[in-house]
Amino acid sequence: MLEEMKAAATDIDSGQESSASSTQPSRPASFIELRTTLPNHVDIISPFVDQMTRFISRFRVADETGFEIELALREALANAILHGNQENPRKRVHVKCRCATNGVVSMTIEDEGTGFEYDAVPDPTSPDNQLRTRGRGIYLMRTLMDEVHFDQGGSVVHMRKRANTGSDTTRKPQ
Repeated sequence: MLEEMKAAATDIDSGQESSASSTQPSRPASFIELRTTLPNHVDIISPFVDQMTRFISRFRVADETGFEIELALREALANAILHGNQENPRKRVHVKCRCATNGVVSMTIEDEGTGFEYDAVPDPTSPDNQLRTRGRGIYLMRTLMDEVHFDQGGSVVHMRKRANTGSDTTRKPQ
């Protein structure tokens, strides 16, 4: 799965993009970005998240935020497959993950559904909703990530996690 991803390294200062397989980088890239399109099947979530977690860990110091990113990504993918694309096997989920050399992680998950009113999702912490078996995904994403916002009527979610303690611009991908 990871081998199917398109990777690009981009120098933020110059804005020039080069292929991750390029053999002539003039200076270190400021971030690495992976893009992929996933089939619309829930069984793809765990293996994909495991691979993304390993990729992200190359840019961040190991701490509890790794689990937070992993869980937020799982929830976003599940929402895209189950709710956005309504498990339609003809639809796809598009994922972009950008890891900066300073430890900042940005992810975009886009489904091919019609979207939803993300501000109208019931609060799962209210007494009326606490016993419901569903409806906690967006709450978890917003709780675990530093930034979460939706675009295109809710069919695109952007999530960002700031650099953790110990990450710095000298940390290089392994």
